Amino acid sequence: MISITVTALVFGVVFLAEVPDKTALAGLVLGTRYRASYVFAGVAAAFLLHVVLAVAAGSVLTLLPQRIVHAITGVLFLGGAAVLLMKRDDGEEEIRKPADQSFWKVAGTGFMLILVAEFGDLTQIMTANLAARYDDPVSVGLGAVLALWAVAGLGIVGGKALMKRVPLRLITQIAALLMLGLGVWSLYEAAAA
Repeated sequence: MISITVTALVFGVVFLAEVPDKTALAGLVLGTRYRASYVFAGVAAAFLLHVVLAVAAGSVLTLLPQRIVHAITGVLFLGGAAVLLMKRDDGEEEIRKPADQSFWKVAGTGFMLILVAEFGDLTQIMTANLAARYDDPVSVGLGAVLALWAVAGLGIVGGKALMKRVPLRLITQIAALLMLGLGVWSLYEAAAA
């Protein structure tokens, strides 16, 4: 059974953490050069693969005693909050243009870009933590993949408009604050258990 609460929480945390990420900017750049639906298909497939791997890793953590899981996830959330707060904007990375604009070339470019750039990324680690924390792989996976797809869609279609209206620093600070809260809560639960 899917928990709407867990799905919504995961969606919010992952969405806010992914918006300031370089892959959102990469999606924006690809979306300005190629057909948006082709780019989205490749990016969405890569994000789905990342979420499946993260949820599987997080589900393995649930085999440990709950006190240890809460302590590990608490420390990792606090680390994620620190990474977000200390993150500097390195600018856009250059993306090579495929020789032709067929579906498979464009989707493949988007897929490979996200597959490589997001492997071991903060949102993948967060998703594994959330899967371990809530022991609800379907709800966590659904929330994470919908958040990543939403960010990709925004980046591809309307990223420029969003960045003009909402400062990137504010989005990063909100994501860090949420992760800080989750980290403190997880450590509290580990101590109380």
